[in-house]
Amino acid sequence: MQLTKRAALALALAAALPLAACGGDDDDPPRQPEETRAQDSRTFTVNEAALAFPALADAPETDRWTGTLKGSGYRIEVPKQWNGKLVMYAHGYAGTGAVLGVTTPSIRRHLIEAGYAWAASSYSKNYYDVRAGVEDTNALALAFVQIAAQNRRPLAPPSRIYIIGHSMGGHIAAAAVDQETLDTANNKVRYHGAVPMCGVLGDTELFDYFAAYQLAAQQYAGRPATAWPVNNWAEIAPAVRDALFTTFPSATTAQGDKVKAIVQNLTGGARPMFDQGFAGPVQNTVWGTFGGDGTINGILNRNGVSTTSIVYQLDGDPALSAEETTLNDTILRARADPEANRLRRDGLRWIPKTNARINVPVVTLHTLGDMYVPFSMQQIYKRRADAQGTAQWLVQRAIRGVSHCDFTVAEQKAAFDAMVQWEQGGPRPEGDNVLDAATVARPDYGCRFTDNTVSADDSPAIAQGRPQIAAALPCPAS
Repeated sequence: MQLTKRAALALALAAALPLAACGGDDDDPPRQPEETRAQDSRTFTVNEAALAFPALADAPETDRWTGTLKGSGYRIEVPKQWNGKLVMYAHGYAGTGAVLGVTTPSIRRHLIEAGYAWAASSYSKNYYDVRAGVEDTNALALAFVQIAAQNRRPLAPPSRIYIIGHSMGGHIAAAAVDQETLDTANNKVRYHGAVPMCGVLGDTELFDYFAAYQLAAQQYAGRPATAWPVNNWAEIAPAVRDALFTTFPSATTAQGDKVKAIVQNLTGGARPMFDQGFAGPVQNTVWGTFGGDGTINGILNRNGVSTTSIVYQLDGDPALSAEETTLNDTILRARADPEANRLRRDGLRWIPKTNARINVPVVTLHTLGDMYVPFSMQQIYKRRADAQGTAQWLVQRAIRGVSHCDFTVAEQKAAFDAMVQWEQGGPRPEGDNVLDAATVARPDYGCRFTDNTVSADDSPAIAQGRPQIAAALPCPAS
């Protein structure tokens, strides 16, 4: 019997498939579905009317498209004189509301003036859902050419795709270029470079920091935890705060001074801007994370928080004093369930890892006074890169800001351009040493890449705050 070409191809494909893919052996156990979690039952909506965005004044002419894709909203902008390169922007944590929103990148003007197209997704879910952020950003990158065609502008596939992001978006950007993501994501995009800014580069270790801070605060307030999670946090929180601060967060008691010293070491060690950051309003946000059950608001099903590897220190000497030894021996330790954030069969981990398994240029920015996503995230990521043998792909820059993500547009532009020039064959950019304690503690640390020049594209808070910071905490004369 002579087979048609289609039938012959079907038989050849069937023969090439593993037995399990064709139904499997009768003795094979059926594949079990992955577990679900609270996050999976939450519903979110896109307000499509809010997606529209106007053209920038005094900027190159562009096409601007909005719409929805797989439950996410998106914005795309393509200059009429497109350079063939696409920049994906990943926004930060958007809270726990049901309405999804898209954030426009703060370097938008710079991108379109240089000819780059950019695209940004709302993601299909809110909460700290980095998994959704990576998958939905990747899905939008993969759909870019199709969306352009639907809008009557046929485009060739981008010659380069870069990814940038702030805060949780920095976590997304770093995870997106990690080999584990390339291996396990459902929507696979091989980016050519990344700029994670104020990013959660220690992934779940950010939540370990919050827990360690809370447990230390309880210990020195005379309300030591006896079990994790701390179920009575809401009840004891006012007393804990009153024991550590005479005025929160700017004035500490004697016991509060000890907690402040512990937090300094948890967040990156002695460094410029720490005192101002510790006394700043971001502390309200940090304390607002205390009292959780370790599931990160239902992103995990089990406690994923651990403080077992935390070494509490009251000074910069790595050797433990008698008080530090007693503290480390007696303070309650949160212990993560090893299954809480395991690899999954259905795609990325629920909280994707930033393992620093990278082979493309990554340039990071981080402010020194950030208490919410602290500078220690950079140190964790650098140690991972050193352990992986990938540090040649990583450049890190410290910025003299006192809050979370308070970069000027000038600083962000410089980091992005440095990454692109490097990826395009230019020299490896300059960066800061984030691991040497003596270097980080220098009065001029962070001065090299801090640019307090403000423009019309900077937010009012940055435009007002940066000159004040520069005047109050100037870089020492060279």
